[in-house]
Amino acid sequence: MYTTEPLFLQPVFQERIWGGSKLKDEFDYDIPSSQTGEAWVVSAHPHGPSVIKNGPLAGKTLADAWKDHGNLFNKKADNDEAYPLLVKILDAADDLSVQVHPNDSFARDVEGVPYGKTECWYVLSAEEGAELVLGHQAQSKEQLANMMDDGEWDNLLRRVNVKAGDFVYVPSGTIHAIGKGIVILETQQSSDITYRVYDYDRKDASGQGRELHLERAKDVTTAPHTDAEVVQTETIHGGLTEKRLVQEHYFTVYHWQLAGEAQRRLEQDYLQVSVIEGTAQLSIGANTFTIAKGSHFVIPAGVREYHLSGNAEMIVSHP
Repeated sequence: MYTTEPLFLQPVFQERIWGGSKLKDEFDYDIPSSQTGEAWVVSAHPHGPSVIKNGPLAGKTLADAWKDHGNLFNKKADNDEAYPLLVKILDAADDLSVQVHPNDSFARDVEGVPYGKTECWYVLSAEEGAELVLGHQAQSKEQLANMMDDGEWDNLLRRVNVKAGDFVYVPSGTIHAIGKGIVILETQQSSDITYRVYDYDRKDASGQGRELHLERAKDVTTAPHTDAEVVQTETIHGGLTEKRLVQEHYFTVYHWQLAGEAQRRLEQDYLQVSVIEGTAQLSIGANTFTIAKGSHFVIPAGVREYHLSGNAEMIVSHP
């Protein structure tokens, strides 16, 4: 199949113990409850695949498109790997559990899944004083294990304050947690493997604590922790200011600020686009599409050039 239409995607919502209602308040999504923690907005993962809303593939999932119409992504004929990326919006009405994710080799060898989980976060909003857990204070794997076993969480965990517009790169092996009062857009490998390290001794409605995965967490956590360094660049394309937030092995992520018009060529196999503020027009050939806050879509490989006009802010990514 060949198409030059963008693939507009329907978010898939996930209820979480720490979730809230900001996905409705800030994006006007029809969420299932007031404990909705995640919107999987570009997903081909089996735990929540996005459904395509338009064009000849309407009603099919992004996973279907990847499997059956690989030319839309410049996928090689002999490439049977899963769709590589997953984009989410998370509403942390309460603290998320402290957790860590494995790398590809550990995920394949131990969990039998294709991808580990390196991720990155763009902070959409944050209450005053909001903070993340990012990394730890242990100087060796042995010290890390001992502090975990002894429950020295206040001494072990490293906390950092964040505000709207901040960007955080979180390689696999990094202990982390999103704190209460933060809404983020997350770009990650398409993986749902999480090792829970600490959950603040919370109990569910039946009085049970959530399962922890300390032994596997010890295996995969990098020690000592070092902050990942990313090189960011900014370029101007007419009315579009493009800031490259990260360019790493698994993904490249940009922040786009559109104020006017911009003519662009598709230089990647495909682009994933999430509109986080404003409204704009996306024109491809003779067809024009309105894109607004809360829109998520893929610009497929068949597109050579596209035109943007309006005032909007977007997070854009590709493998």
